[in-house]
Amino acid sequence: MAEQYMVGVGGVIASLLGFVFLYCNSLIRFRGLRKLNRAASMEFPKKNSVNKTGKSEGVATADIIIVGAGVAGAALAYSLGKDGRRVRVIERDLNAPNRMAGESLIPGGYLKLIELGLEDCVDEIDAQRLLGYTLYKDGKEAHVSFPLEKFQSHVAGRTFHNGRFVQRLRKKVASLHNVSLEQGTVTSLIKENGIVKGVQYKNESGQVLAAYASLTIICDGCFSNLRRCLCYPKVKMLRNSC
Repeated sequence: MAEQYMVGVGGVIASLLGFVFLYCNSLIRFRGLRKLNRAASMEFPKKNSVNKTGKSEGVATADIIIVGAGVAGAALAYSLGKDGRRVRVIERDLNAPNRMAGESLIPGGYLKLIELGLEDCVDEIDAQRLLGYTLYKDGKEAHVSFPLEKFQSHVAGRTFHNGRFVQRLRKKVASLHNVSLEQGTVTSLIKENGIVKGVQYKNESGQVLAAYASLTIICDGCFSNLRRCLCYPKVKMLRNSC
């Protein structure tokens, strides 16, 4: 069961990183976003646009807003920031995630980290190299090795603590001048004529603010409070009969 769990979690992380990489490549080619190109050294405005009445104005303070700074959100923010876009990341809790679980990243996921320029995020977090698995059943065991013969010696899987990995990703994001990483709870999307213009959120002091951008991306995880605003799931949730 432990080995199956590690394979499953590793596959999920690799899929997330693969999605981020493919999304970034598609985004760069998308004509509607070509006008968003900026120099990577551009400073990000630190304050919201507020008029004399104290209300937030509908002025874009970023090219892209990303809600959530987990694995997907942080990796996406870094990739878009490196491309020269002004990115604003709003994360509910910037403290290290406290999860009583280790996680594994299969070699395919590590290769995606290299493509995204994030391979150093598995350094200095006590990550261990993962070369394969041992499967146990009915008192027997079988060793399964990853086919790494065609790759350089540093290419392998990694096992690590989730919270440390996420914090390394966030540190990488914060190193970019054109990316803003702030703590806040997004409460709703700001829409005009059915088009998402930005988000409304509460900062650490409880102040309600608004942020605007040409594109808003929601990456706030499986417990997202915004998902119902964006889609209508066709699968009905079964009640717990226990």
